[in-house]
Amino acid sequence: MAQRSGRELLGVATAAFFVTMVARLAPSPLVPDIMDAFVVTKSEVGVALTGMWAAYALFQFPGGVLADRYGERRVVLLAMGATGVASTVLAAAPTFPLFAAFAVTLGAAAGLYFTAGTAFLTAQFEDTGRALGIHEIGASSAGLVAPVASAYAATRFGWRAGPLVPATVAVVVLVLFAWRAPRTPPADPGQSLTEQLDVRRLLALLARPSVLFTTVLAMVAFFTWQAFASFFPTFLVEYADVPTGRASLVFGAVFALTIGGAPALGWASDATGRDATFGASLLAGIAGYVLFLFAEGTAAVVAGTLLVGIGLSWPGVLNSRFMDVLAEDERGTGFGLVRTVVLLVSSLGSGVTGTIADRAGWLPAYGLVAGLMGLLVVLLVANQALGVDA
Repeated sequence: MAQRSGRELLGVATAAFFVTMVARLAPSPLVPDIMDAFVVTKSEVGVALTGMWAAYALFQFPGGVLADRYGERRVVLLAMGATGVASTVLAAAPTFPLFAAFAVTLGAAAGLYFTAGTAFLTAQFEDTGRALGIHEIGASSAGLVAPVASAYAATRFGWRAGPLVPATVAVVVLVLFAWRAPRTPPADPGQSLTEQLDVRRLLALLARPSVLFTTVLAMVAFFTWQAFASFFPTFLVEYADVPTGRASLVFGAVFALTIGGAPALGWASDATGRDATFGASLLAGIAGYVLFLFAEGTAAVVAGTLLVGIGLSWPGVLNSRFMDVLAEDERGTGFGLVRTVVLLVSSLGSGVTGTIADRAGWLPAYGLVAGLMGLLVVLLVANQALGVDA
């Protein structure tokens, strides 16, 4: 593949991932305005947004099924179009029940993308780790851009302008992807939908040692990611006595670090191996949490921020590990299935962390996060010694 072509494909795929993440993050800064507009409570808005994220997790699997049947390119284009439409109707929702329904629809539309996009890049690039690491920039940059862009649009034009930000970008990315991405054939056009969704076949795939081990790693790892994303700024304010403004700055800095960290770890995983790179990232994250839990002062905050940023840059490495253990014709349906399982289980990270923090404090809450990361390191070492996933 020509260097220019490779860069273009990575660019449009990363932009597509960016769209799906911005669309899901855009409503968050608008919650107070949504409450006022529809005269509803925080919990009611929370239920709607929870439904959106649950739909995103559940539609990883259908996205994979469709990618296998019709080709990854078509599914990516469908996801971009559906995300743009869903964001638009969300902005126009006349009542809260419709707002909630459109939020769930938005989650489903965005959920179609990731499995197809990952399989698309895996088929286009030999250095899968590097490609999927760069792909993660879409999520990291969305975490920085979405809240600011959505809040700014809402301030200038009202809250309904917030969801129109991703709707507009989705149209642009849809056109670019259709223009630059090559057509992709179905993975197995002769396979019927019944064969594709055969329960025994899918359970056998999940039970395969290499897939099962990687799935366990991903469930625990994304659990810790969810714990960070949900409560880290609050943890800094209440436990580490960091002022609110500085806590937000640290939180944003961690995401900014992953913009460079994810491609770097992806490249390293291609050169030195997935597990060694993943383990090094986890050890950095553990060290960062230890600094935030037990050290004081500006130097500890700066060092902890850097280490936690490295410790959260592993998603591309784990996704590459999945691609390594899945056959080419399993990277749609198979990867979609494990993604749905992983995201549903790891979503418990928010509730568990918040509950422990309420009942026992932040030290055991984030001590558990660091401990789970340590458990992952132990599992990686054990696998290296015993060949658990052989």
